[in-house]
Amino acid sequence: MKLDYNNMMSEKLGSQGIAQSELDALKPRIETAVAAMAQKHADGGMDWRNLPFEQADVVKDIVAYVDEMKSDIEAFVVLGIGGSALGPLAVQQALNHPYYNELPREKVGGYPKLYVVDNVDPERLVYLFDILDLKKTLFNVISKSGSTSETMSQFMIIEEMLKKQLGDDYKKHIVCTTDKSTGNLIAIANKAGYKTFIIPSGVGGRFSELSPVGLLPAAFCGIDIAGLLEGAAEMDNLCRNGKDYTKNPAYMYAILHYIAMKRGKNISVMMPYADSLKFISDWYAQLWAESLGKKYDINGKIVNVGQTPVKALGATDQHSQVQLYTEGPFDKIIVLMGVDEYKETITIPKVYTDMPSLGFLGGVTHNKLIQTEQVATEYALTVAGKMNMTLTLPKVTPQTLGYLLHFFEIATAFAGELLEINAFDQPGVEEGKNATYALFGRPGYEDKKKELDEAPKKDQKYII
Repeated sequence: MKLDYNNMMSEKLGSQGIAQSELDALKPRIETAVAAMAQKHADGGMDWRNLPFEQADVVKDIVAYVDEMKSDIEAFVVLGIGGSALGPLAVQQALNHPYYNELPREKVGGYPKLYVVDNVDPERLVYLFDILDLKKTLFNVISKSGSTSETMSQFMIIEEMLKKQLGDDYKKHIVCTTDKSTGNLIAIANKAGYKTFIIPSGVGGRFSELSPVGLLPAAFCGIDIAGLLEGAAEMDNLCRNGKDYTKNPAYMYAILHYIAMKRGKNISVMMPYADSLKFISDWYAQLWAESLGKKYDINGKIVNVGQTPVKALGATDQHSQVQLYTEGPFDKIIVLMGVDEYKETITIPKVYTDMPSLGFLGGVTHNKLIQTEQVATEYALTVAGKMNMTLTLPKVTPQTLGYLLHFFEIATAFAGELLEINAFDQPGVEEGKNATYALFGRPGYEDKKKELDEAPKKDQKYII
């Protein structure tokens, strides 16, 4: 993977760009952040970084389980939310046929269809049942705590349906991905005898794609999960170079975004020029937003930091968003993401040669067209003085995707150190969860229920 940040620098953008002197002045903070990363890793505070190196047995177990089960099932359904859903979707879209579920089974190596149910809109689940044969469906319940209301409510509904329709055979249609020893789901799984895969204790949801959270769904779709880990390991080894940040792509990505944030660039646009990478933007949005959007710093000071991630797709969103990015406010950094080689090639026929505005396309491949449009967008942003950088993969493979995912994880963690915030908690999310629990009368949330009951009521004059 190449990280090209020419268009972040003053040599390209003038006063809108970053001068080398700014990077030099930041060295003390960078050195502090590098040391903090190393200390956290040594103390077990970043166990997700061990995932590429410590899961040989997990991979064997997953592959064996897939081999055992795949011939008996037609659909593999993920019940999860946040990283438990966004990661599996991103990897599936990146590495498999974009119409994977529509292909005949023999065309996908005999693997089942994949469905990811990540919301509690009642229509979503009810309509899914219209297309599933429960006798040929395996449900993967993913929740580390086993108290995630959305996921566990889905599980409760489905478990009862399976019991009623399948009798004693229902147990083989549920597989749980959860904590080894604590929480509701592991207790339920142990009692029922469900097959279980473990999320390591120090691995949070948005950093869990390279754990069984993401590896199990990927394997059920025929993806080389050992290759994913191999690529991630390569990135991790590269990023152990903390002394020279200019040789560390993840650290450099974080440093550039940190400086941009300090300059008021509070929006981070992720714009891949490959449909295969479209859902990487969704996964990245959670990783970046939930990790870096914090009210307090590590010293308890109110800082209200963070950067709003926005997803775009080239060339589609050249026709919907790029007008804003080129001529709108100077409040964004745009990350263009491309590939050197697409999995397929298609050529535009040499027709309509009498129409100059169409004829020039004759004989050009769509590969060349989309890559040229990416270069053109990069140019338009740069001449407009807008900060942008480019990430380029040689080709989307399990190895390069694992490399990319781990790159973003390390960059996010390092950005948290630069901002002096805790990148691994989510108190703002917990507040909403706690309010939901209180409104439903969950035991232990009586004080929160009282707080909600005593909150000022809405003024009807502001409701039309």
